[in-house]
Amino acid sequence: MKRYRLCFLGFGNVGRALARLLVSKSNELRENYGIEWEIAGVATRRMGWRASENAIDVSKLLAGNDETATVSTIDEWLGLAKPDVVFETTSLNPETGQPAIEHIRKSLLAGAHAITANKGPIVYAYDELNAVAIAHGKRLMFESTVLDSAPVFSLFRETLPAVRIRGFSGVFNSTTNVILETMEEGRSFGEGVKTAQELGVAETDPSHDVDGWDSIMKVCAIARVILRAPLLPADVRREGIRSLDAATLQAARAEGKPFKLLSKATVNADGSVTAFVRPEQIALNDPLGSVRGTSLAIHFELDTIPGLTIISHRPNLQSTAYGLLADFVNADRR
Repeated sequence: MKRYRLCFLGFGNVGRALARLLVSKSNELRENYGIEWEIAGVATRRMGWRASENAIDVSKLLAGNDETATVSTIDEWLGLAKPDVVFETTSLNPETGQPAIEHIRKSLLAGAHAITANKGPIVYAYDELNAVAIAHGKRLMFESTVLDSAPVFSLFRETLPAVRIRGFSGVFNSTTNVILETMEEGRSFGEGVKTAQELGVAETDPSHDVDGWDSIMKVCAIARVILRAPLLPADVRREGIRSLDAATLQAARAEGKPFKLLSKATVNADGSVTAFVRPEQIALNDPLGSVRGTSLAIHFELDTIPGLTIISHRPNLQSTAYGLLADFVNADRR
């Protein structure tokens, strides 16, 4: 039995969902994996850097009345909390990936596994951070960055050795799915955004979703880790969904080829990768044609398997949290 000290960098919707999931899965973790845990630190813009030598009361933390002492810097925070695992769920910076990159680096150097749902550090600093993790006998884990809890990175890392990927395509953004389907019903773009926000998949400002940045970051993360291609957002052709109107979307649906925000990457003969994110009509019998609502999917073209499709059906906050929890369980398993 091992008792892990856990720290949360970011404690918004995903972090709180993870804390609740850890509580509900405590018996399974203990009985099936020999894992016990306690929260030793939490950091957010509002709460500051909170850390304790003892366990933080989870119920008080979730209720918002925890009074754990605060320190001034991440170095002091890590020094006081002494975490075995740091969960990083802060907001995405699509331009640089900072400050999450530096936070993850310091966590690894402090002797903690780093588990993130943030695409920025993977796109901009995966090779560097992974090298730091290896050098210190720790793991950098990030399954929740693309399809919430559906296995993408772990699938290729652990179950598909010696396979060559020729390319992939995906529907990576729940917000755009909901907006497009709302407009297919004759309603407005604004009503689609409101529906997505009510479902909990869209931010107050949905620009990263509707303009394609969220999808681009996912394309680049997959390319960086699985294809070993240093693809950056500037390398990906991008077109969002703002130019589509309800009449066009209704006609496409009636034709049996509705629009979706499609992400696609192709491995060229010289090993380079070309990619785009743009609205395209997708036939209902296409591997991605059945993806509706908040569901997400990716389709791989492989040299040994004609096609492999992974679909995450109606993911939610608990799905994302489960991806983080699964990484936690797997971090010490080689």
